[in-house]
Amino acid sequence: MQSIRSTAFTIIGLMVGLLGFSLITTLAAGNGLGSFAITVLSGLFQGMLLFLVASGFSIIFGLMDVLNLAQGAFFTVGAYVALTFHHTDAFAGIPPDLRFLVSLLVATIVGAVMGVFLERVLLRPLYARPIYQIVLTFGVGIVIGEILKSIWGTAAYQWTRSFALNDGRFFLFDQQFSTYRLVVIVVGFLLILGIALLLQRTRIGIIIRAGVEDSEMVEALGINVRLVFTGVFTLGCAIATLGGAVAAPFLGANLGVGQAFLLGAIAVVVLGGLGSYEGTAVGSVLVGLAISVVASFSAVYLNQTVWASITPMLLLIGVLLLKPAGLFGKER
Repeated sequence: MQSIRSTAFTIIGLMVGLLGFSLITTLAAGNGLGSFAITVLSGLFQGMLLFLVASGFSIIFGLMDVLNLAQGAFFTVGAYVALTFHHTDAFAGIPPDLRFLVSLLVATIVGAVMGVFLERVLLRPLYARPIYQIVLTFGVGIVIGEILKSIWGTAAYQWTRSFALNDGRFFLFDQQFSTYRLVVIVVGFLLILGIALLLQRTRIGIIIRAGVEDSEMVEALGINVRLVFTGVFTLGCAIATLGGAVAAPFLGANLGVGQAFLLGAIAVVVLGGLGSYEGTAVGSVLVGLAISVVASFSAVYLNQTVWASITPMLLLIGVLLLKPAGLFGKER
């Protein structure tokens, strides 16, 4: 109980500190509540994109003890596949909004297929060798990057074809905001809730957690634990490619887009507590808000944005000094 109370106070303190600092510095600079709202929404948007990478990373590690360093590459694949599908003339007859939704589905399916191949063919023989797993997934990420380079080249691609969600705007405190960013934030929170319910409240979730604790006993009950673990790994990879597809209308597609999010995702997972899904969800929001707040402050007062890129690591160091196992982690 004491640990839960301490964690809650830490999270609330960080949230209030970030938002209070942002509000005070925004008003001190002569900007209104609209600028503050932009910072908050931008932070939540960043947090949801981080969650789409970090959640798969956390689920795979938490349930399988596998550090999948190829998650960033899967994010990049999602961006390229979604952008290419939506911009291909062969599919121009499909209404733009439907074409965008189909592009998300196609990217997710591609990521799932790649995840099945990676787990069943490459990783499965190495479950008893954790160091080999890390080296393998790191190498797979490099190979995927080279394959993407051979197909699309090194040039960065921008999303140029519109669809209603991306074109929509709404106003808050006399500031204009993109409807798509708000949709991504809402979908991200729904995904957080949905995955949590899947893991905690469904038969599949019970089987997964039981298989982690005692796989031999679960197999004795006639359940194929290896197939369940393949499903978990596939889910993690599919979520990462979905994240890249969702980010593509804003970030476009380039070879480095996934690695930037992978570094942030690693910080999120460690900050939240290794293997803790709840910690990953909370950590994603915290890191996203911190990046946005620091970027806004640096742009106004320091005339530079470099501090935003190192914010996840600074926040990670600060939290680990207070809670060495992370927000929701357990001492081992």
